[in-house]
Amino acid sequence: QVQLVESGGGSVQPGGSLRLSCAASGSVLSFNDMAWYRQAPGKERELVASIHISGRTSYADSVKGRFTISRDNVRNTIYLQMNSLTPEDTAVYHCNTFVGRTPYWGQGIQVTVSS
Repeated sequence: QVQLVESGGGSVQPGGSLRLSCAASGSVLSFNDMAWYRQAPGKERELVASIHISGRTSYADSVKGRFTISRDNVRNTIYLQMNSLTPEDTAVYHCNTFVGRTPYWGQGIQVTVSS
């Protein structure tokens, strides 16, 4: 089965940086589209950024210019570099991919931004 294993996260002060990693594995030759989502308490899940195997990316307006999504196609790993963090970025972050019609999710990583 497909597994998405996340690492990184933690607690930082406003203006700080964090990098999240998500390693995908399973009996799949390639993961064409991968993405990072986040969900804060009492709020809906939000698509933060996505990346295609070609390297084409998209971002939520709230993180443009601050976050960068990237991927290593050999290692089947995606990254989310988060800079200039604000308290509004506090959430549980999950990586995601689809294999056919089936979604797969990482275990979730807590990111807390507070002074």
